[in-house]
Amino acid sequence: MKLYNISIVFCCMIIASALIVGCESGNDDETVDETYDAGAILDHYAYSVVYGIYSDLDSKAGELLDAVKALQADTSQSNLETAQQAWVAARIPWEKSEAFLFGPVDTQGLDPALDSWPVDRVSLQQVLDGDDEITTNYVTNELEDTKKGFHTIEYLLFREGDQRKSSDITDRELAYLLAATMTLKDSTAQLAHAWAPDGENFVNTIASAGEGNSVYRSQSAALQEMVDGMITIADEVANGKISDPYNEADTTRVESQFSFNSIADFQNNIKGIQAVYTGNHNDDGPGLDDFVSSNDSALDSRFKAEVQAAIDAIGTIPNPFRDAITTDRPAVQAAIDAVGTVLMTLQQDILTLIGESEFK
Repeated sequence: MKLYNISIVFCCMIIASALIVGCESGNDDETVDETYDAGAILDHYAYSVVYGIYSDLDSKAGELLDAVKALQADTSQSNLETAQQAWVAARIPWEKSEAFLFGPVDTQGLDPALDSWPVDRVSLQQVLDGDDEITTNYVTNELEDTKKGFHTIEYLLFREGDQRKSSDITDRELAYLLAATMTLKDSTAQLAHAWAPDGENFVNTIASAGEGNSVYRSQSAALQEMVDGMITIADEVANGKISDPYNEADTTRVESQFSFNSIADFQNNIKGIQAVYTGNHNDDGPGLDDFVSSNDSALDSRFKAEVQAAIDAIGTIPNPFRDAITTDRPAVQAAIDAVGTVLMTLQQDILTLIGESEFK
C-alpha cells in the first residue's frame, strides 16, 4: 500500500510538473504572439508608397518641364493651358508627399526649395524688372527659396486665377518660367534619387528598420516616424494652411492662390495620410492599418472614416478657397474641425498604440 501511495504521489508530482511546464510554455507562446512583425508594412511603405509617390512627382515634373519648353517655343494659348494643367498634375504627388516630410527632403533642404509659400509678388517683380540674366544657375544658386519652386511657377503661369492670356507673357517671364521649372525638375530628380534603391537608397533605411540599422534602431522607431509625418501635415493643414488665412482673413496667406488650386492641395495632403495609413498608392499592400486593426479594429474603422470625412469636408468648401475664407466661413470651419479630428486620433490613439506595443 505504501509503495502504491508513493507511486501515486510521484505520478501526481510528474503531472503537476508537466502542467507547470505547459503553462510556462503557453506563456512563452503568448509573449511571441504579442510581438508584432512590422517588416512587411515598412517595406511596402518605403518602396510602394514613399518611393512610388516621389517617382510620380519626378515624372510629373518632367511633363511640366516639357510643357513649359513647348510654351517657350510657341507661346500659344493652347500651350499655356497645357502647361497650367501640367502644373496642377505635378501638385498631386507633391501634396501627397507632405505626409512624409522627413529624410532627404528635409536633410537636403528640398522642401523649401520646392514649395515655399506664400510668394512675395514684389520680390518676383523685382527679378522680372532686373538686369540679371535669368538662367537655371541663377535661379538655383542666387535666388531665395521664395523666388523659385512650385509657387513662383504658378504665379508666372496663372497670375490671378482667371485664365491668363498667352499674349500677355513677356520674354523675360518665359525665361524665368523655364529656369524655375528646370530647377524644380532638378530638385524632384534629386529627391527621387535619394530614395531610389539604385541611388542613395534611403528606401532601404526605412524598410530595414531594426537591429543593425543606424537610423531606425527598431521597427517602432520607424513606425513612429510614419505617424509623426502624418501628424505634421494634419497639423499644418488644420492649424496653418486653412486656419491662418481664415483667422486673419488674409488672402495673401493662401497656398496655391493664383491657380485656385488650394482646395485640391488640401485634399491631397489628407489623401497622403490615407495612402500612408492604408498602404494603398499605385497598388494595395500591407499598411499601418493592418497593425492597428489587429489590436483595435474599432480604432482602425473610426480613423479611416475620419480621414475620408476630412477629405469630404474640405471638398465642400466653395472654390476658390481665397474667397470662401470670408464668404463661407462655416464650411471652412467644418473642414478645420474635421482635419483636427484626424490630428487628434493620430496623436492620442495611434501614436500611443505604437508606443505601447512590442515589435520584432
